[in-house]
Amino acid sequence: MNVADDKTIVREYFNSTGFDRWKRIYGDGEVNKVQLDIRNGHQQTVDTVLGWLKADNNLPELSICDAGCGVGSLSIPLAVDGAKVYATDISEKMVEEGKDRAKQTLGNAENPTFAVQDLESLSGSYHTVICLDVLIHYPQEKADEMISHLCSLAQSRIILSFAPKTCALSILKKIGSFFPGPSKATRAYLHREADVVRILESNGFCLQRKAMTKTRFYFSRILEATRTEGF
Repeated sequence: MNVADDKTIVREYFNSTGFDRWKRIYGDGEVNKVQLDIRNGHQQTVDTVLGWLKADNNLPELSICDAGCGVGSLSIPLAVDGAKVYATDISEKMVEEGKDRAKQTLGNAENPTFAVQDLESLSGSYHTVICLDVLIHYPQEKADEMISHLCSLAQSRIILSFAPKTCALSILKKIGSFFPGPSKATRAYLHREADVVRILESNGFCLQRKAMTKTRFYFSRILEATRTEGF
């Protein structure tokens, strides 16, 4: 399986059955217990990142790339707080939903800027690059390439979240309980934290903060790293 196949699967999933499922999960409508658990977990991850960024008290000064923005769960509140946000997703349907939600919250404002792009085609330069809950769709070697590319776009900071590869979670995944029933995507890849940190460091970034979101069916390690001076 190559990266083109992975991208095609992810794009098609989130433009079809996956879009309907995750639109409900990322919304506030009625969902089943598993989907509600995942909704709460994802929101905890978003809230953690928002908390980190707000604590620095400089959001209006920042340009932020939200890579894999989904329906705008992070991009929209960042824009509300004054950051200049470039939000992208591989799924056209997700991007259109994000635009609709941004319009409902912010009116006809041009911030965030939404675009349909996969991670590898992203370009530009941003103070902070954020990629939440995307790496789960790609195997480690492809995730390494994607992280390195995201690092090249970040002037100062990168924030990532991923499903950590631990013995317990590997067992859950094997028995089909990681994303049970209709809530799951086609595949789910776990990543070793040490591997992710290694890639960040090899691209000139130093780990600053980390957190873990853990619910019954949602697990996400969040890492913040800043560019090493002079790299």
